[in-house]
Amino acid sequence: MPAYKAPLRDIRFLMNEVFDYSAHYKTLSNGENADPDTIDMILEGAADYCENVLSPLNQTGDDEGCHFENGEVRTPKGYKEAYDQFVQGGWQGLSYPEEFGGQGLPMSLNLIKSEMMGTANWAFTMYPGLSMGCMNTIMQFGTDDQKNTYMPHLVAGTWSGTMCLTEPQCGTDLGQVKTKAEPQADGTYKISGTKIFISAGEHDLTENIIHIVLARLPDAPAGTRGISLFIVPKFIPTQDGGVGERNTVACGSIEHKMGIKASATAVLNFDGATGYLIGEINKGLHAMFTFMNTARIGTAVQGIAHAELSYQGALPYAKERMSMRALSGKKDPDKVADAIIHHADVRRMLLTQKAIAEGGRAMIYHAAQLADKMADALIIGDQAKFEEYDDKLGFYTPILKGFLTELGLEAASHGMQVFGGHGYIKEWGMEQILRDARIATLYEGTTGVQALDLIGRKVLLSSKGKVVRDYTAEILKFCGRHARNKYLRRFAWDLTKLCAQWNTLTVRIMLAARKDRDIVSSASVDYLMFSGYVMLAYFWAQQAVIASEKLEAGDGKETPEFYKAKIKVADFYFERLLPRTQGHAEAMVNPSRTLMSLQSEHFSFDY
Repeated sequence: MPAYKAPLRDIRFLMNEVFDYSAHYKTLSNGENADPDTIDMILEGAADYCENVLSPLNQTGDDEGCHFENGEVRTPKGYKEAYDQFVQGGWQGLSYPEEFGGQGLPMSLNLIKSEMMGTANWAFTMYPGLSMGCMNTIMQFGTDDQKNTYMPHLVAGTWSGTMCLTEPQCGTDLGQVKTKAEPQADGTYKISGTKIFISAGEHDLTENIIHIVLARLPDAPAGTRGISLFIVPKFIPTQDGGVGERNTVACGSIEHKMGIKASATAVLNFDGATGYLIGEINKGLHAMFTFMNTARIGTAVQGIAHAELSYQGALPYAKERMSMRALSGKKDPDKVADAIIHHADVRRMLLTQKAIAEGGRAMIYHAAQLADKMADALIIGDQAKFEEYDDKLGFYTPILKGFLTELGLEAASHGMQVFGGHGYIKEWGMEQILRDARIATLYEGTTGVQALDLIGRKVLLSSKGKVVRDYTAEILKFCGRHARNKYLRRFAWDLTKLCAQWNTLTVRIMLAARKDRDIVSSASVDYLMFSGYVMLAYFWAQQAVIASEKLEAGDGKETPEFYKAKIKVADFYFERLLPRTQGHAEAMVNPSRTLMSLQSEHFSFDY
């Protein structure tokens, strides 16, 4: 298994040089304490914890997995001690209010910390990661009493949280939820039903687990309009905020999975468990989307995490592994063969990994600034600003989640391929990265679901294409500013053409959908991937222009190779990966006929 090394140079490049986080934090009501010294201390501390505590547990945790016995789950050896260090370091409360014991720093710092943790050990990161959505939901929709009861423990990390949506008969289609909520005379509810695929639903890391549960009241309307949201704790909190009697929620089993084996995925049975309404009756789905958006951005981070870790494993191997001679002549004449990094196809795979990891990181860090502004609008009570940034982030979210997880999976596969047959062997750890990456395209909404959300809800229904016009206008302004830059001239021209094409494709699908309703679905994944490649190109162009300016000004004397590499990887991306857009463009505008003309009964393997 590759030993994780936090890419602090690239992180600082994005924070300090590309996105000017220092100036950004000065615009936030909670950004005063996010000064350069504090940020540096957080980055260094997180890197140390991830490199020396979490990374060594990644492969051993996968080997051992979780243990289930008599309704109890025991995490792998070393996990409890690592989690205790996480709590002692105050890492869970980094971006949560000081009144609940947090440090009150901007949300983006929490996300950057989570990227490091997730790359070092994604399975471990699932446990505290699910708590963030739980906390965000309680913070936005909970009563003062609920906040005071749960937030101090959740912020400290001594309690954890889950998200309980999926049931045996329904996944994405939450209108089919059957879990019942019976009102009680004391204002509580009795929750009964079964939830499946509940990440961190049962474990031994915290003294209590707070479940956020979708359920239906007896007189609720059918479908999604009749779903309410409830807090269901594993142990009922006492009056003084401690852990009381055990609630009637039990773990029936944990799943045996392809990857992230050290993360417990539980089947939870609620048998008249005591629950507390959060938010308004029959409006639980609206509140749950707070949780879902948090989870989807977190899952997008998984895409770049696996790309980064796979690259960190593949690169040193490619430099050390000797095989054949380079076609352009001997590179290691004193050895029996040349290192495989001298072969063009190996470089193609390494550069693809690097382009995905570093370009995807830029996409996430920009989105993190929008999340900061959205959270700040909530803090100061500016509803108009909140909705503005919520809309912007809503457009980004399906692209980040769908596109980056698909590319993260590709990068993990390339990592195995660089190793050849050795990549298939467990001891190297490369196959684990691929197994762990596979779930990212599935949970919190599959790629197809994200694609439908993007083109169906965000682009066509909600904005009639305006959201794309607005975003491409931003890109075009960038192109106009840098059209004469010798490093950016070609990038600016390519982006200009792609912006025009993106808008044209949007209109074509909108018009075609009037007669061919299925084209929205048939075009959706191609549309999402096209959008992702254009967006990623924009962020590579931004990195390239900063790198070129640093070199021109002589500011990069200490690390000129870093800036030169940025420009060369941008060149690679525009020449080798961005052309993929045209295949997606051609496919998406074709009628749905070839997908829909074969009758369901004719799908068969037994003619």
